[in-house]
Parts: sequence; C-alpha cells; structure tokens
Amino acid sequence: MGFPQDLNDPELRARAVRAARGLAPFDLLITGAQVMDMVTGRIRAADVGLIGPLIASVHAPGSRSDAGEVLKAEGQTLVPGFIDTHMHVESSMVGPAAYAEAVVPRGVTTALWDPHELANVAGEAGLAHACAEAAAVPLRLMPLMPTCVPSAPGYEASGGDFDAGVVARWLARDDIQGAAELMTMHPLLDGDPRVTGIANAALESGKRLCGHGRGLTGGDLAGFAAAGVETDHELTSAADLMAKLEAGFTIELRGSHAHLLPEFAEALLALGEMPQTVTLCTDDVFPDDLLHRGGLDAVIRMLIQCGLPPLWAYRAATLNAASRIGRGDLGLVAPGRRADLVLLADVAAVKAAAVITDGKLVAEGGAMRTAPSPLPLPAALRDTMKMAPLTEADFEIAAEGSSARIATLSKPRFPEWGEREVAVEEGRLVLPDDMIRMAVINRHGAGTPPRVAFLENWGTWRGAFATSVSHDSHNLTIFGRDPADMAAAGNALREAGGGLAVAQGGEVSHLLALPIAGLYSDAPLEEIAAQFAAIRAEMDRLVDWQPPYLVFKALFGASLVCNPGPRLSDMGLVDVFEKKRLESCLL
Repeated sequence: MGFPQDLNDPELRARAVRAARGLAPFDLLITGAQVMDMVTGRIRAADVGLIGPLIASVHAPGSRSDAGEVLKAEGQTLVPGFIDTHMHVESSMVGPAAYAEAVVPRGVTTALWDPHELANVAGEAGLAHACAEAAAVPLRLMPLMPTCVPSAPGYEASGGDFDAGVVARWLARDDIQGAAELMTMHPLLDGDPRVTGIANAALESGKRLCGHGRGLTGGDLAGFAAAGVETDHELTSAADLMAKLEAGFTIELRGSHAHLLPEFAEALLALGEMPQTVTLCTDDVFPDDLLHRGGLDAVIRMLIQCGLPPLWAYRAATLNAASRIGRGDLGLVAPGRRADLVLLADVAAVKAAAVITDGKLVAEGGAMRTAPSPLPLPAALRDTMKMAPLTEADFEIAAEGSSARIATLSKPRFPEWGEREVAVEEGRLVLPDDMIRMAVINRHGAGTPPRVAFLENWGTWRGAFATSVSHDSHNLTIFGRDPADMAAAGNALREAGGGLAVAQGGEVSHLLALPIAGLYSDAPLEEIAAQFAAIRAEMDRLVDWQPPYLVFKALFGASLVCNPGPRLSDMGLVDVFEKKRLESCLL
C-alpha cells in the first residue's frame, strides 16, 4: 500500500504540515459537511482543509477559516471518491473523455480499465491509444494489461494476439496497473503453456493478476486461486459469492447483473459485516444506462435499495477498493491522503452535489466544470470491418438428402448442446419455426467463411439484429430468421464501420454507427444513448424476451467463447471446457 510520488513531494508535505498545525492557510477549506468515516463507521461533523492534491486536516467545524478558497457544504455528507475496480469503457459505446464526463460528476474518481475490447480489435495499437486516453482524462483511469487477446486462442480469432512476451513487455510500463481478467480459466488449470506463461508474466511483474472465474467450483476454484489469480467478478449466486470469499478472492461485486444483487445483499447481511475483500465494479454499462442511471454510483444505489447499510456500500466502493488495488492514498477522508472527495446531497440516492479530484473542484450539480476532449484517433481504430459483403446465401447451411441431424445451441446466457433432426430442401437446411439463426463473421481480415448455427429456446423473432460489439473478439454477430434481414443488417454495419443494426422485411430500420474500432463513437453520449435506446425498444418489439436470461443484453455475450458451454465463433461451434470444435453444425 504505497503513496504515489506526486504526493510525496517534500515541499507539498511540508506545506500540508504547516497548514494542519495552523501555521499557514489551506488552499481549499470545505466547511459545514459531515464526514462518513470509513474506518470507524461514524458520521461526524467536520471541516476539511486541503493543500494542493493532499488532505492536510480534518478538524472541528468552525475552528479554522484561513484558506485561499472556501467551499460551503452545509447539509452535505463528505465521502472519498468512488473506485470502480473493474470496467470496460468501450462497453458504453463512447470514448474515455465522454465516459469521464458522465461518471466523474456522479462521484467516480478512479476506475480500473481493462481495454481488452480495443486490444481484441486493434492489438497493441488499440492498447497504446487506451493508455494515452487514460492519461488525458479528468478521471483516474488506470489501465490494466489485457491477458486474453483473443479470449480463447484456437477457438476464435480476433484483431490482436498477446502472448506472454507481449504481456510482460507492457506490464513493465509504469502506467499499466496489473494484468486484467484472465478468462482462459481451464487452459490455466490444465497447464497450457501460453496461458501459464501469461499468468507467470503477471506474477513476475509484481503487479496484480485479476480473474474471471465463471463456473469454477471446488478444486478448480482453489486451483485458480493457487495459480495466483486475485480477483473475480463473475458471480452467479450467493453460494458462489461465499465460496469465492472463503477462497480469498477479492470480490468485484458488479451491477451489470442486477437481478443477483438482492441475494448478494442478503448473504452479506447474514455475515453481519462487510468483508474487507468486497469491492464494487460496473464491468459493462450500456450508454442509455450510463446517461440516465450512472456508473458505480448506480451499483452503490442498488445495493442500498437491496437493504445493505449505506456505510457498507460506500466502504466497499472506497476504502475496501483502495486497499485491494494497493493505493494507500485513496479511500479515506483523512490527513495525508489524496483529496479525491465527493460531497453528497443525498446519501441513500447517491446524489453528488460536488466532486473534487486531486484537491480541485472538477464537478458541481451533476456536470463537469470543464468538459474533457478526446485525443486524435490512430488509423488502426478506423476501418476495422475487414470483410466481404454478405449475401443471403451466407446464412444458409448446405446439406444433402431430405433431412439432417444437427448440433444446436440451446438457451441464452448459459447455453447447452442440443441435437435436432431438421428437414433439407433444395440442398439447404430448413430452419424450424421455433428456432433462429446465429452467424459469426470474422471482421479482422482472416477471410474465413461465415459460421452459422441454429439456436433453440431463443424466443420468437420477427426481424434480425447485427452487432460488431460481440464479446470478446468482437467479430460481426448476427441473429434472426430471414437471411435477407440478416444480410441487410450485416452489410449496413460493414458500411458504417461497425455498430448495431436492426432489419425487418429486408430493410434496415435502425442503425447505431460505432466507427471507432466498431466499438464506440465520438458523438455525444446523449446522441448515442438515444439511438441505443431506440434499438433496444425496437428489439423489445421484435422479440418475445423471457427474463432474466433471454434478454437484449444476452445478444452481446452470446459468443463469449471463454465461458462454460457451447458457443458459436468465427471458427465454428466450440466448447472450450470440453475442448470441442465443429466447423459445421451438421453431425
């Protein structure tokens, strides 16, 4: 738990000492607030004096008035800045500058960014741009080194390829905070040389090795921890949460699976205290949710609404997080710590009245005082839809005879292998009335043919949906019944440089262009959020969803090859856990 060198400047510390002792004025004095103390759990009235980026004093209210500037905060509660311990900026479909502008006024002052979306599309050029953007925004955006590019080598192909040598080289940089979520769980457990090399490179760097332990139990879970993995955010139940707490993992409790939060809160309440190893994260936040509900503030709010004491939720987002990421300067309103502070107008609603980072007032009333600007884009992040135009024939599956036995993908979110006898007409499989098609097309220049599968238990569809945001290799993924709809939606994205598209009757009805790496846009968040919300609403009209698993969000993770169960990738029907790969669904 160290203090970064910018806080250890001798003159800065000397100035803070003099101010704390009343021998010099503060640069900024916050008066009239009550402080939520993350150590004692007390909420007490106190004024806070700052010297530059440093908290110099937390003292009795009204006992000091000497300051260059006074910020009056009557009726407000002062807490440390929120720390998002695991997130992907790109999932909000805007760049880092726009993301910072959205979350900093809500109290998020630090976020650990795994830019593996950019890395899977644009390789090291994407990672370099992420690091440059992180250094330029008014959010302490701390890049982690992607460990899964691609997320399942040999089972999918992406636009980058990071082996142990690449990972080690980047981890040697001061601005890389650690190794991001290792999703290649079973290859690590099985001793795969590539994956163990990546894990060992992280351990040799002395930096944290973060994890993705979905579906791991018993000896596999213990083995994942024994390999040196520290964290997990892939929680599936309260029992899973408890098992991972008992295994010593740092928990990154995420808000992106909100339906699980009530049972998580119940399990934590049953413990009688908030474990020191529980932190909070957002993981992925869609643009309309980011605009209207926020980032990590929304996770804190949901946990409070689930019955968690506010102190517990705030402690997880501040002191616990700072401790687990090794940042002793963050997470407390106390002398000698960094002046990343949030003044709350409403504790339960997590409503920030003002936000201070590095001792400077950067946001008031829900808005930044100065809007950040994005950096120029490298060529590698443009024109990333490297694929041929699509035809209706690309979504048909050739077969002989009058019928054929096929392997199917059954169920969203937690898919299972299925089998079905289907008719063959004019040399093509006939799609049964209760199924839909899914296609994955490599968009990174591999030149491989489109892969097509039939999906069961995916509801009734009356159109097609295409997306180049498709975790984690972000190949073009298309769902629908009619090949004409699917080709129209896919070609619209090829021309737009990526994004989301909806088609019906052979025509595109909705298009959200995401021309930067096929992942995000430089348009304002309000514009992206409105277009995304319109597509979400249109898909609600075209598909009969069955929550919590058959939902719009499931479309973006349907080809998440590293997770348990069968998936469709640009290499065919694959199952990493079973080490199975079928180039065609025909059996």
